[in-house]
Amino acid sequence: MKKFVLILLIMLVSAAVFAQENGSAEENSELTYAGVLKYFAAALAVGISCIAGGHAVAKIGTAAMGAMSENADLSGKAIPYAGLAEGICLWGFLIGLLILFL
Repeated sequence: MKKFVLILLIMLVSAAVFAQENGSAEENSELTYAGVLKYFAAALAVGISCIAGGHAVAKIGTAAMGAMSENADLSGKAIPYAGLAEGICLWGFLIGLLILFL
């Protein structure tokens, strides 16, 4: 739990730094809430989707290797499922880009 809180704190601080560097601060150089929240939301979208995609690929890869050890003909059928799990990371990255640029 401590690692999770530490990671969230690091993401929030880095979001504030990026918001200040990219000009989303007001004239008196105070950070706006929307600027910090935008970078934090993009970091969460990419981070959570990549963690979920990695977990899914690990589970699918393990099951695919077990199935292929019993029947070698299943190797071509397991690859699309791993690709679908990788797509989770891609969608998270695209959502992060949409948050940042729109």
